[in-house]
Amino acid sequence: MGDHKEQPLRVGAAVRRRRRALELTLAAVAERSGLSVPFLSQIENERARPSRSSLEKVADALRTTAVELLAAADPACSVDVVRADALEPAPDEPRVRSLVRGHQQLHAMEFAGDHDAGREFQHRNDELMYVADGAVEIEAEGRAHRLGRGDTLYLTGGVRHRWRATEPDTRVIVVAVAEHIEAVQHRRR
Repeated sequence: MGDHKEQPLRVGAAVRRRRRALELTLAAVAERSGLSVPFLSQIENERARPSRSSLEKVADALRTTAVELLAAADPACSVDVVRADALEPAPDEPRVRSLVRGHQQLHAMEFAGDHDAGREFQHRNDELMYVADGAVEIEAEGRAHRLGRGDTLYLTGGVRHRWRATEPDTRVIVVAVAEHIEAVQHRRR
């Protein structure tokens, strides 16, 4: 009764809206993402559910983030329960779970498992990272910050950063104001 939806999140409509807003063809998104036109069409028509990796490629091609696409996938609601099993990870992929559904003023994501340490982020608004389990290393403003269980790191808007888990079974909670969050191009160390 209190649950907003008991079905998996579907991102096809959000992908299509974003692609059309940018006036891009499926072929252009395919070229930018490295994914096929038929697969992208299946995503948009809800006939295929992209893996987390594929969703990030689509998001990068659309100059947004997977977080934004997932947030745009469900309508906003005033009371919502997100169950622990809301997003099932694909085999051998990190587990990422949105803790807040819909297009809200706040994003909260839980990351577990491996994370692409080469992916650099820069958000317009402030962000808080909380290490629920394990340990991470976060690079921000040219300095490495090591955080353990229970530690937090606060970043003001505009700070470029990247992070990686340094222990197995690490879980990181990331909370940010939702207004226009962008990922910058991949950069490797």
